[in-house]
Amino acid sequence: MITNKDKVVKLSIMVEVAHPVVRIPVLDGEGNAHYFPGVGGITYNFGLGDNAFKMHGDHIEPDVSTKNSDAKLNDTCMTLACIGNEAEVVSGDAKGMKGFVIGKHGGVDHILVYFKEKEKLRVGDKIQIKAWGQGLELTDYPEVRIYNIDPKLFEKIPIEEKDGKLIVPVTAEIPAHLTGSGIGASNPADTDYDINTHDMEEIKRLGIDKIKIGDIVAIKDHYSGFGVGGYRKDAVSIGVVVHSNCVKTGHGPGVVVIMTSANGIIEPKKVSQMNIKDFI
Repeated sequence: MITNKDKVVKLSIMVEVAHPVVRIPVLDGEGNAHYFPGVGGITYNFGLGDNAFKMHGDHIEPDVSTKNSDAKLNDTCMTLACIGNEAEVVSGDAKGMKGFVIGKHGGVDHILVYFKEKEKLRVGDKIQIKAWGQGLELTDYPEVRIYNIDPKLFEKIPIEEKDGKLIVPVTAEIPAHLTGSGIGASNPADTDYDINTHDMEEIKRLGIDKIKIGDIVAIKDHYSGFGVGGYRKDAVSIGVVVHSNCVKTGHGPGVVVIMTSANGIIEPKKVSQMNIKDFI
Protein backbone atom coordinates (compact mmCIF):
# COMPACT_ATOMS: atom_id res chain seq x y z
CA MET A 1 0.00 0.00 0.00
CA ILE A 2 1.21 3.49 -0.86
CA THR A 3 -0.03 6.52 1.07
CA ASN A 4 0.32 10.26 0.68
CA LYS A 5 1.40 10.70 4.32
CA ASP A 6 4.24 13.09 3.42
CA LYS A 7 1.60 15.55 2.15
CA VAL A 8 -0.81 15.22 5.07
CA VAL A 9 -0.91 18.42 7.13
CA LYS A 10 0.05 18.20 10.83
CA LEU A 11 -1.46 20.91 13.06
CA SER A 12 -1.56 21.82 16.74
CA ILE A 13 -4.93 21.80 18.49
CA MET A 14 -5.62 22.64 22.13
CA VAL A 15 -8.10 20.94 24.44
CA GLU A 16 -8.55 20.62 28.19
CA VAL A 17 -9.68 17.88 30.54
CA ALA A 18 -13.49 18.00 30.52
CA HIS A 19 -15.68 17.85 33.62
CA PRO A 20 -18.02 14.82 33.87
CA VAL A 21 -21.59 15.23 32.62
CA VAL A 22 -24.49 13.09 33.86
CA ARG A 23 -27.98 12.71 32.46
CA ILE A 24 -30.11 11.12 35.19
CA PRO A 25 -32.23 9.11 35.02
CA VAL A 26 -31.23 7.07 31.98
CA LEU A 27 -34.06 4.94 30.57
CA ASP A 28 -33.29 1.59 28.99
CA GLY A 29 -35.24 -0.16 26.23
CA GLU A 30 -37.61 -1.71 28.76
CA GLY A 31 -38.46 1.61 30.39
CA ASN A 32 -36.33 1.01 33.49
CA ALA A 33 -34.66 4.03 35.06
CA HIS A 34 -30.96 3.91 35.90
CA TYR A 35 -29.03 6.30 38.12
CA PHE A 36 -25.35 6.08 37.25
CA PRO A 37 -22.49 8.10 35.73
CA GLY A 38 -22.20 9.21 32.12
CA VAL A 39 -19.60 10.91 29.95
CA GLY A 40 -16.56 13.06 30.65
CA GLY A 41 -13.90 13.49 33.28
CA ILE A 42 -10.89 11.36 34.14
CA THR A 43 -12.09 7.75 34.36
CA TYR A 44 -9.64 6.14 36.77
CA ASN A 45 -10.90 2.55 36.53
CA PHE A 46 -11.71 2.23 32.83
CA GLY A 47 -9.45 2.70 29.85
CA LEU A 48 -7.74 1.47 26.73
CA GLY A 49 -7.84 -2.34 26.49
CA ASP A 50 -10.76 -2.81 28.91
CA ASN A 51 -13.87 -4.72 27.90
CA ALA A 52 -16.45 -2.29 26.51
CA PHE A 53 -19.17 -3.97 28.62
CA LYS A 54 -17.20 -3.76 31.88
CA MET A 55 -18.75 -0.68 33.48
CA HIS A 56 -22.17 -0.01 35.00
CA GLY A 57 -22.88 3.34 33.38
CA ASP A 58 -23.96 5.15 30.24
CA HIS A 59 -21.51 5.92 27.41
CA ILE A 60 -18.58 5.75 29.85
CA GLU A 61 -15.53 7.27 28.18
CA PRO A 62 -12.13 5.63 28.72
CA ASP A 63 -9.13 7.33 30.31
CA VAL A 64 -9.30 11.12 29.81
CA SER A 65 -12.13 13.09 28.15
CA THR A 66 -11.13 16.42 26.64
CA LYS A 67 -12.59 19.29 24.65
CA ASN A 68 -11.93 22.91 23.72
CA SER A 69 -14.11 25.23 25.82
CA ASP A 70 -14.88 27.31 22.71
CA ALA A 71 -17.66 25.40 20.90
CA LYS A 72 -16.59 26.60 17.45
CA LEU A 73 -12.98 25.63 18.02
CA ASN A 74 -14.07 22.32 19.50
CA ASP A 75 -15.80 21.47 16.21
CA THR A 76 -12.41 21.94 14.54
CA CYS A 77 -10.65 19.86 17.18
CA MET A 78 -13.15 17.03 16.78
CA THR A 79 -12.60 16.95 13.02
CA LEU A 80 -8.81 17.25 13.03
CA ALA A 81 -7.94 14.89 15.91
CA CYS A 82 -7.08 11.35 14.82
CA ILE A 83 -6.62 8.12 16.71
CA GLY A 84 -2.93 7.66 17.47
CA ASN A 85 -2.07 11.38 17.51
CA GLU A 86 0.50 12.48 20.06
CA ALA A 87 -0.81 14.48 23.01
CA GLU A 88 1.11 16.45 25.65
CA VAL A 89 -0.06 18.10 28.86
CA VAL A 90 0.99 21.76 28.78
CA SER A 91 -0.34 23.05 32.12
CA GLY A 92 -0.73 21.95 35.73
CA ASP A 93 1.19 19.44 37.84
CA ALA A 94 1.26 16.91 34.97
CA LYS A 95 2.88 19.36 32.53
CA GLY A 96 5.13 17.52 30.08
CA MET A 97 3.34 14.16 30.38
CA LYS A 98 2.68 12.56 27.01
CA GLY A 99 -0.09 10.33 25.74
CA PHE A 100 -2.10 9.75 22.58
CA VAL A 101 -5.60 10.08 21.19
CA ILE A 102 -7.67 6.87 21.39
CA GLY A 103 -11.00 8.09 20.05
CA LYS A 104 -13.65 10.77 19.84
CA HIS A 105 -17.27 10.77 20.91
CA GLY A 106 -19.87 12.68 18.92
CA GLY A 107 -22.85 14.37 20.52
CA VAL A 108 -20.97 15.36 23.66
CA ASP A 109 -18.01 16.11 21.35
CA HIS A 110 -15.15 14.80 23.46
CA ILE A 111 -11.70 13.77 22.27
CA LEU A 112 -10.53 10.75 24.28
CA VAL A 113 -6.88 10.59 25.29
CA TYR A 114 -4.77 7.89 26.94
CA PHE A 115 -2.18 8.80 29.56
CA LYS A 116 -0.29 6.16 31.48
CA GLU A 117 -0.37 8.23 34.71
CA LYS A 118 -3.79 9.84 34.49
CA GLU A 119 -4.00 10.23 38.28
CA LYS A 120 -1.66 13.24 37.96
CA LEU A 121 -4.17 15.13 35.82
CA ARG A 122 -6.79 17.62 36.99
CA VAL A 123 -10.01 18.84 35.35
CA GLY A 124 -9.11 21.89 33.27
CA ASP A 125 -5.51 20.88 32.53
CA LYS A 126 -4.63 21.87 28.97
CA ILE A 127 -3.46 19.32 26.43
CA GLN A 128 -1.91 20.05 23.05
CA ILE A 129 -2.45 17.47 20.32
CA LYS A 130 -0.48 17.07 17.10
CA ALA A 131 -3.47 16.55 14.82
CA TRP A 132 -2.33 14.52 11.84
CA GLY A 133 -4.26 12.14 9.60
CA GLN A 134 -7.25 13.81 7.94
CA GLY A 135 -6.49 13.80 4.23
CA LEU A 136 -4.62 10.50 4.34
CA GLU A 137 -5.19 8.50 1.16
CA LEU A 138 -4.20 5.15 -0.30
CA THR A 139 -2.91 6.22 -3.69
CA ASP A 140 -3.00 2.66 -5.05
CA TYR A 141 -6.53 2.01 -3.70
CA PRO A 142 -8.44 5.23 -4.50
CA GLU A 143 -11.79 3.52 -3.83
CA VAL A 144 -10.88 3.18 -0.14
CA ARG A 145 -11.46 6.23 2.03
CA ILE A 146 -9.48 6.77 5.23
CA TYR A 147 -10.36 8.98 8.18
CA ASN A 148 -9.51 9.59 11.80
CA ILE A 149 -6.21 7.70 12.08
CA ASP A 150 -2.63 8.84 12.49
CA PRO A 151 -0.56 7.73 9.47
CA LYS A 152 2.08 6.10 11.67
CA LEU A 153 -0.56 4.04 13.45
CA PHE A 154 -2.26 3.12 10.18
CA GLU A 155 1.00 1.71 8.82
CA LYS A 156 1.35 -0.57 11.86
CA ILE A 157 -1.96 -2.35 11.31
CA PRO A 158 -1.03 -5.68 9.63
CA ILE A 159 -3.22 -5.28 6.54
CA GLU A 160 -2.58 -7.85 3.81
CA GLU A 161 -2.97 -7.28 0.07
CA LYS A 162 -4.41 -10.24 -1.80
CA ASP A 163 -6.06 -10.47 -5.22
CA GLY A 164 -6.79 -6.76 -5.29
CA LYS A 165 -8.33 -6.76 -1.83
CA LEU A 166 -7.19 -5.44 1.54
CA ILE A 167 -7.47 -8.09 4.26
CA VAL A 168 -7.95 -6.25 7.56
CA PRO A 169 -7.67 -8.14 10.88
CA VAL A 170 -10.55 -7.41 13.27
CA THR A 171 -11.77 -8.78 16.59
CA ALA A 172 -15.45 -8.64 15.66
CA GLU A 173 -17.72 -8.29 12.64
CA ILE A 174 -20.80 -6.16 13.30
CA PRO A 175 -23.76 -6.92 11.01
CA ALA A 176 -25.56 -3.90 9.58
CA HIS A 177 -28.73 -4.57 11.58
CA LEU A 178 -26.84 -4.09 14.86
CA THR A 179 -25.79 -0.50 14.20
CA GLY A 180 -27.52 2.42 15.84
CA SER A 181 -27.11 5.97 17.07
CA GLY A 182 -24.98 8.17 14.83
CA ILE A 183 -26.10 6.71 11.48
CA GLY A 184 -26.75 9.53 9.04
CA ALA A 185 -24.31 12.05 10.50
CA SER A 186 -22.93 14.09 7.64
CA ASN A 187 -19.26 14.15 8.67
CA PRO A 188 -17.54 10.80 9.34
CA ALA A 189 -14.41 12.70 10.38
CA ASP A 190 -15.80 14.19 13.60
CA THR A 191 -17.93 11.55 15.28
CA ASP A 192 -18.58 7.91 16.12
CA TYR A 193 -21.60 5.66 15.81
CA ASP A 194 -22.91 2.99 18.11
CA ILE A 195 -23.36 -0.74 18.05
CA ASN A 196 -27.00 -1.35 18.98
CA THR A 197 -26.91 -3.67 22.01
CA HIS A 198 -30.61 -3.73 22.87
CA ASP A 199 -30.73 -7.46 21.97
CA MET A 200 -27.98 -8.84 24.20
CA GLU A 201 -28.67 -12.43 23.20
CA GLU A 202 -27.72 -11.57 19.63
CA ILE A 203 -24.70 -9.59 20.84
CA LYS A 204 -23.46 -12.59 22.85
CA ARG A 205 -24.19 -15.04 20.02
CA LEU A 206 -21.89 -13.05 17.75
CA GLY A 207 -19.21 -12.57 20.43
CA ILE A 208 -19.55 -8.80 20.32
CA ASP A 209 -19.75 -8.72 24.13
CA LYS A 210 -16.00 -9.50 24.14
CA ILE A 211 -14.88 -6.32 22.36
CA LYS A 212 -12.47 -3.95 24.13
CA ILE A 213 -11.76 -0.24 24.02
CA GLY A 214 -9.25 0.19 21.20
CA ASP A 215 -10.28 -2.95 19.33
CA ILE A 216 -10.35 -2.77 15.54
CA VAL A 217 -13.71 -4.06 14.29
CA ALA A 218 -15.59 -4.33 10.99
CA ILE A 219 -19.10 -3.12 10.25
CA LYS A 220 -20.52 -5.19 7.41
CA ASP A 221 -22.65 -3.77 4.56
CA HIS A 222 -22.08 -0.19 5.72
CA TYR A 223 -20.38 2.55 3.70
CA SER A 224 -19.15 5.71 5.42
CA GLY A 225 -17.59 7.51 2.46
CA PHE A 226 -19.93 10.51 2.43
CA GLY A 227 -21.49 10.42 5.88
CA VAL A 228 -21.77 7.89 8.66
CA GLY A 229 -23.04 4.38 8.15
CA GLY A 230 -25.25 4.06 5.09
CA TYR A 231 -26.39 0.52 4.28
CA ARG A 232 -24.82 -0.82 1.10
CA LYS A 233 -24.50 -4.49 0.26
CA ASP A 234 -20.88 -5.76 0.31
CA ALA A 235 -19.54 -2.47 1.65
CA VAL A 236 -17.30 -2.62 4.72
CA SER A 237 -16.34 0.01 7.27
CA ILE A 238 -13.43 -0.59 9.64
CA GLY A 239 -13.43 1.24 12.97
CA VAL A 240 -12.02 1.48 16.47
CA VAL A 241 -14.12 0.94 19.63
CA VAL A 242 -14.01 4.18 21.63
CA HIS A 243 -16.53 4.15 24.50
CA SER A 244 -18.46 1.76 26.70
CA ASN A 245 -21.77 0.04 26.23
CA CYS A 246 -24.91 1.92 27.32
CA VAL A 247 -28.50 1.06 28.06
CA LYS A 248 -30.43 3.50 25.87
CA THR A 249 -32.23 1.88 22.94
CA GLY A 250 -30.22 2.17 19.73
CA HIS A 251 -27.01 2.82 21.63
CA GLY A 252 -24.01 0.76 22.70
CA PRO A 253 -20.22 0.81 22.33
CA GLY A 254 -19.11 3.60 20.01
CA VAL A 255 -17.01 3.01 16.89
CA VAL A 256 -14.95 5.62 15.02
CA VAL A 257 -14.53 4.77 11.33
CA ILE A 258 -10.93 4.63 10.04
CA MET A 259 -11.45 2.91 6.65
CA THR A 260 -14.41 2.35 4.35
CA SER A 261 -15.04 0.93 0.89
CA ALA A 262 -18.25 0.48 -1.05
CA ASN A 263 -17.19 -2.20 -3.50
CA GLY A 264 -15.81 -5.13 -1.53
CA ILE A 265 -12.14 -4.13 -1.63
CA ILE A 266 -11.92 -4.31 2.17
CA GLU A 267 -12.29 -7.84 3.52
CA PRO A 268 -12.29 -8.33 7.31
CA LYS A 269 -10.43 -11.27 8.84
CA LYS A 270 -11.50 -12.36 12.32
CA VAL A 271 -8.63 -12.67 14.82
CA SER A 272 -8.53 -13.02 18.60
CA GLN A 273 -6.48 -9.88 19.31
CA MET A 274 -6.27 -6.62 17.34
CA ASN A 275 -6.12 -3.50 19.47
CA ILE A 276 -4.42 -0.15 18.89
CA LYS A 277 -2.76 -0.58 22.31
CA ASP A 278 -0.56 -3.24 20.68
CA PHE A 279 0.89 -0.73 18.22
CA ILE A 280 1.46 2.40 20.31
